[in-house]
Amino acid sequence: MKPIIEIAELLGLSESDLIPYGSDKAKLRLDILKNNPPRGKLILVSAITPTPAGEGKTTTTIGLGQAMARLNKSVCLALREPSLGPCLGMKGGATGGGLSQILPREDINLHFTGDFHAVTAAHNLLSAMLDNRIYHEGLSGIDPRRIIWRRVMDMNDRALRNIVIGLGGVLQGVPRESGFDITAASEIMAILCLAESYADLKSRLDRILVAFTYRGEPVTAKCLNASGAMAALLKDALLPNLVQSMEGVPALVHGGPFANIAHGCNSILATKMALALSDWAITEAGFGFDLGAEKFFDIKCKGAGLDTSVVVLVATCRALKSHGGIEKADLEKINPDAVKRGLPNLDRHVENIKQFCEPPVVCLNRFLGDDPEEIAVVRKHCEEKLEVPFAVSNVFEEGGKGGLELAEKVLLHAEKEPQPFRPLYDWNDDVKTKIWKVASKMYGADEIKYTQKAERDLKSIEQLGYQNLPVCIAKTPASLSDNPKLRGRPEHFNVTVREILIAAGAGFLIPLTGDILRMPGLPKMPQAEKIDLSGNDITGLK
Repeated sequence: MKPIIEIAELLGLSESDLIPYGSDKAKLRLDILKNNPPRGKLILVSAITPTPAGEGKTTTTIGLGQAMARLNKSVCLALREPSLGPCLGMKGGATGGGLSQILPREDINLHFTGDFHAVTAAHNLLSAMLDNRIYHEGLSGIDPRRIIWRRVMDMNDRALRNIVIGLGGVLQGVPRESGFDITAASEIMAILCLAESYADLKSRLDRILVAFTYRGEPVTAKCLNASGAMAALLKDALLPNLVQSMEGVPALVHGGPFANIAHGCNSILATKMALALSDWAITEAGFGFDLGAEKFFDIKCKGAGLDTSVVVLVATCRALKSHGGIEKADLEKINPDAVKRGLPNLDRHVENIKQFCEPPVVCLNRFLGDDPEEIAVVRKHCEEKLEVPFAVSNVFEEGGKGGLELAEKVLLHAEKEPQPFRPLYDWNDDVKTKIWKVASKMYGADEIKYTQKAERDLKSIEQLGYQNLPVCIAKTPASLSDNPKLRGRPEHFNVTVREILIAAGAGFLIPLTGDILRMPGLPKMPQAEKIDLSGNDITGLK
């Protein structure tokens, strides 16, 4: 790795712009945006519906940046921070792979600069202050039965999803039901990623809705006088983090919401800094295009005035075979027919990109052992039937060199006169209309069904005046539907909305669909069992 000051100099920054965290990573001061207005073009990397085989979206994003740097382009990556939950659970880390990684890998995947811990602390401070108010004021004000603010931790722990707190006597608080979500699902994380200044951060924290009084009046963080201390805990966390790729490409890594249960994009501040400090900013949106990328456009771009020049859609032969009905154990076997059967999933995502009036480039992320005949099937389908640019990427094995074909296709496509993106819905649409437009246009749903709880939530949203907020739908990433077992391109299905949460500070509503959970569990053999400390070296980190 190069010293972080050398990476900063590639972006035109000086030592005074940095708050170093050792010699290999640093925070960037917000004053940078005052002196450097955005000038670059934005590239979004998304993917088809993900599978347990893994598609390599982050690897592709990093490799594309390295390839563009090899073409002497001024480029900066803008990525999300990994969560300890999946890192120690099933998915592993999120710093790319092979020769297309960001460094220092172990630091970024584990504690990094402490942003996740700051979000956890700020969130749980609000929880503690809420329970403290109930304890000291008795049951005369806040209704313990109508508390909607839970606690969070950056770990997968299914045993804490639903708990009872305040047990042990009168000095231990008021007993009530509660629970934990994962930190990536915290509204504080969303606020961190959507706030554009300290003033904006404090304003959003003020608006967080945590409970209701017995008279039905809303209780916010401002009512509890909590937002000032929360902002203090988040002071450094609001600053984007600068690191580097294996080939020395600058990377701003900041914020980590999950796209299945939150909005799945890195921070607006990091994206705008990348646009201000380079000609090309490359970012990604979590899971498939139907989740992270839809929210990227309808929430992040709409709210922050951003737009893309091109969208890269990542696919793999293994994923296409999975959507073609092949089980995970057989994905390594050559099967062009299964690839063909999985192509409708790719088709749906290309159609979805075009609904935003965005130009797509399909990238096949090549895995060792991919068969040329299978790749040829995808290339022919994209170029002849879909009529979209197609490139094979081999950045895992070759780094930037393996992404040159993709980089050239992206640059050629991005030079065309761009159209402003077109949101799927107007924020002023009623809530059911917004949900319907996303579910029908992105997922292909025939009907939306609402539980009685969701219908009550809709009435409450209307009464409280939150009906003009955008929707951040929580849905399984394993399917275009809300049923994770439906692979490929499902048809003639319904989506069930069981509850709608209000994230007033973040500025969106969260419809929970199907059986989606905001606190994941660990698999039978979590990645944590393979991680160890050998001398001064961390081993087993995936």
